[in-house]
Amino acid sequence: MEPQGTITVARALDLPALRRGLPEVVTGDELLDRPVRWVHAGEAPNIAALLKGGELLLTTGLGVGPRPAEQRAFVRRLADRGIAALVVELGPRFRTLPVAVVDAARSCGLPLVQLHREVPFVAVTEEIHTEIVNEHYALLRQADVVHRQGTEVLLRGGGVPEILRNFAEFAGNPVFLETPDGRLLYAAGPGGARPGATDPLQAWEGLRARRADRRPEDPPGPSGPPAGSVLADVPGGGQGPGAVRARLTVLPVAAPLAPVHRIAAERTADLLAVVLLRARQEEELTARGRGDFLTDLAEGRVEPSDAPAQARVLGFRPSGDGPLLPMVMRLTEDPHPLSGSGSGGGAAAGGGAESWAALAHALREELAAVGVPVLLGVRLPEGRVPLLAGLRTAADRGAVAARVAAALRAGVERAWPDRPAGTRPPVVIAGLAAAWDAVGGELRHAAEAAHAAPVPADREWYDVRSLDVDLLLWRLREHGDLAAFVDRVIGPLLVHDRTARPPLVPTLEVYLRHAGRKAETARALHLNRQTLYDRLARIARLLGTDLEDPQTVLALGVALQARRHVR
Repeated sequence: MEPQGTITVARALDLPALRRGLPEVVTGDELLDRPVRWVHAGEAPNIAALLKGGELLLTTGLGVGPRPAEQRAFVRRLADRGIAALVVELGPRFRTLPVAVVDAARSCGLPLVQLHREVPFVAVTEEIHTEIVNEHYALLRQADVVHRQGTEVLLRGGGVPEILRNFAEFAGNPVFLETPDGRLLYAAGPGGARPGATDPLQAWEGLRARRADRRPEDPPGPSGPPAGSVLADVPGGGQGPGAVRARLTVLPVAAPLAPVHRIAAERTADLLAVVLLRARQEEELTARGRGDFLTDLAEGRVEPSDAPAQARVLGFRPSGDGPLLPMVMRLTEDPHPLSGSGSGGGAAAGGGAESWAALAHALREELAAVGVPVLLGVRLPEGRVPLLAGLRTAADRGAVAARVAAALRAGVERAWPDRPAGTRPPVVIAGLAAAWDAVGGELRHAAEAAHAAPVPADREWYDVRSLDVDLLLWRLREHGDLAAFVDRVIGPLLVHDRTARPPLVPTLEVYLRHAGRKAETARALHLNRQTLYDRLARIARLLGTDLEDPQTVLALGVALQARRHVR
């Protein structure tokens, strides 16, 4: 593809200023379609060091050198620089071109032109530069037409498909919008009904096959698109992985692509960035509205008889008379601690509106594969994501809860891939399945349990019933008697573990988790039995209690759980 704002060597030779010199192509007649980026005139032997590539070099030959070796080296250095063509004016320095110059140009694949008449180089330079500027301006005008048409589509409320179709008609080739990792988002082709038109999906399948054939030893960089393709990044407005939201690709399937297509692609990419940002913001606002509805439902501000109709307005249409499954995801910490909040607080509400828009978008796409209707909301103030899932029967609760929990966690990973290392995963709670008349209370119960659950979470999702004791203790967290209870039951053990090693609290926790079975406890702790017996004896002495007594064991278990909720 020619760079933007260029003309070819053939076009330059056809302009009046060079035509007056009676140009004759000596070598490279098949290479005259090379683009000319600029014109340079010079006579210095080291002129190649001053060039950047793409120039049409005008010279009388004073710097070429008198000896064949010097002449060959002069031409090779120009070819290595990638100039468009070498134009030598015959005259006092050379009556005919030296054989060494001609042979070197031919072997290097460099177009070599001789002028039989003297021409003012300044006139040639001015004329070609004017032509290049005019060519670039013509490209900009064509690209501006495409941009204006795309802007009109945007102002009419059109979306990505219409903008892509408009650009595909202009390019005369299939165009694709992909994620940065190569997943297809949209495809469009020119004149789908015209005879011989290329199916854009077939073209994309071919592109995907090229990428699949890429070998590990191939050089790094974008893989797949054939030579002559145009790629333009759709900016995401963020830093790092968020800097590119999508990629616009145009393949030269039906016709070659010109410089104007690259300019138009870059301008179209900017329009697509606006459309995608608007879609993300609208999606976030919708998710916030659903979150407000679910919160009102949980707090009893929505009458159960009115709830189904309001949910239908929000797009939730569960099939049949099956129960509803309330679930809540709590984000345990800010995934973007250096970004501005804009959410009014909350454990994970830092990240700003764009961060939450990305999360809402990612969660919606992940949940689409769960296979049941889902009403998803977000609650920025609490850093919480509530939802309702429609079940066919109550027996589906466990399987659906597992799929939804996996989708929620995947959505967080996808929306915030640049979270700091060590960020704790979200807590996911599945409430009890219920009909509309009771699901609000179950949703509230699940939301409270999400705050009472252990952090970091020790499982993919929690059944709300497994957190009943934690929830009771969490509700008592502000009561001074709870802290006094913890101190009275396990205080000496906590004091011991602040200074002594090994700590004994983990041993007691594992012992209670295995219901006092010493062999299983020893295996879980990777201890021999005698070492475990010694530790249990030390715990009993510190606490002044009998670890075999059922009431003591109950008190110890409650105190260990309460310890997490005491401030």
